[in-house]
Amino acid sequence: MQASLTRLKQTYREFPLKFWVLVVAGFIDTIGSTMLFPFFALYVTQKFGVGMTEAGVLLALFSIAGLVGSMIGGALTDKFGRRGIALFGLVMSALSALSMGLVNDLSLFYPLAVMIGLLGSIGDPARQAMVADILPEAKRAEGYGILRVAANLSWIIGPTIGGILAVQSYLLLFILDAIISCITAAILYTLVPETKPALAAGQRQPTMLQTVGGYRLVLSDRIYVAFLLASMLMLIVYQQVYSTLSVFLRDVHGVPAQGFGFMLSLNAGIVVLFQFWVTRRIKKFAPMLMMAVGTGFYLVGFTLYGFVSAYILFVAAMVLITIGEMIVVPVGQALVARFAPEDMRGRYMAVFGLSWAIPSAVGPWVAGIILDNYDPNWVWYAGGILCALASAGFYALHLKTQARFAVEQEPDVLSAA
Repeated sequence: MQASLTRLKQTYREFPLKFWVLVVAGFIDTIGSTMLFPFFALYVTQKFGVGMTEAGVLLALFSIAGLVGSMIGGALTDKFGRRGIALFGLVMSALSALSMGLVNDLSLFYPLAVMIGLLGSIGDPARQAMVADILPEAKRAEGYGILRVAANLSWIIGPTIGGILAVQSYLLLFILDAIISCITAAILYTLVPETKPALAAGQRQPTMLQTVGGYRLVLSDRIYVAFLLASMLMLIVYQQVYSTLSVFLRDVHGVPAQGFGFMLSLNAGIVVLFQFWVTRRIKKFAPMLMMAVGTGFYLVGFTLYGFVSAYILFVAAMVLITIGEMIVVPVGQALVARFAPEDMRGRYMAVFGLSWAIPSAVGPWVAGIILDNYDPNWVWYAGGILCALASAGFYALHLKTQARFAVEQEPDVLSAA
């Protein structure tokens, strides 16, 4: 016990205080989102009496509009700074949650999804850039790993509460999510100063048009674009955890919302217990190679859902997926920060949102068509094929970028200032 406390104290001292405030704020905010969004597909199909195809269209609208909002937010982040844009995004997220909970007409949900996706995503690049601003390069993978641990502590709490409250009233989930977003905004406003690096001596502030035009430079980074494409293939499959999987398990195998909630909580518990250990063990290996290995775990885990029918085997598949998560998520986020020049972090983070937004738009929609019209197991067979392609892509990038992304040594302890 004493040894564990000593390790925790040592870990705390290795990272600056502003980083820990972001960890706490992220923990609180994720409780709200994890109470609600894992059950969103269930909410839409149940409340409006529609199939997964309609739910997939709504999720696609959220994602497409969110991509536009993120691109706008990335440029605003690099132009005006991180803090104000992050706060705006949190306030919009709160209003969005209330709006979704109060709408009773499916035809109104579609334009609402566009507005919510656009405004609610503006702050995402700013919050991601804050972490890259605060932490030196050698500590970022571990830092993102710690953020993953905090987020997954929230996943232990959020889906469990969500599964219980969803039986009583979905509106309560939307209200609580809005309140929690406001609490997170208050924490950032009070405790986190602006983190945007100051301009170098003699450097002129670019105009807004020049800032937006900087996206051409991001997209001209061919290795980065190839990394995004491989990530998209992988994330088309991974996103099914939060959209299609709950409906598939309910409709095909009779697994209730509480059973699905337990699987998500188990996923979170494993991350809490082992994420930091995994991150420290893999940091000595080439990051692109680790992306290929982690995607290999996705390949096996997701494909299993097409072949098994026992609940315990569904849980086993989730464990394999979780191992993949613990590898690819912090490594992928650290890679983006490493690709990005200091003055373009917001835009690089926003373009990285493509690798999430496009899969979020395409994946649930296509999976919904398969679930409603064909053998539903083909969702997972196709997922295995996409993961195989993504893993091969990451390995090819590893061979091409070994010099650019050579593993670097890090100092033992950082100042906690």
